[in-house]
Amino acid sequence: MSFDSIILIIEQALYLLILLKVILSYFMDPFHPIRQSIDRLIEPLLRPIRQVVPSFGRFDFSPLILLILVQIVGAILRNIL
Repeated sequence: MSFDSIILIIEQALYLLILLKVILSYFMDPFHPIRQSIDRLIEPLLRPIRQVVPSFGRFDFSPLILLILVQIVGAILRNIL
């Protein structure tokens, strides 16, 4: 297994977890164990973005920004290695 494929797997896993966090935040209780597990993994990545980018009313764009950053960092790492 090459570094490219490992980076791609990590990138896709993060992408999926971010999307799950957003979707589950609309339908699932915040105290549900599955949602808490996903939040424990993703919130530390979202927190610094939220400190820089303000929310616009009820809209939180930090997950979208994190998705873009994950793709950019993944592409940079694949090009370097």
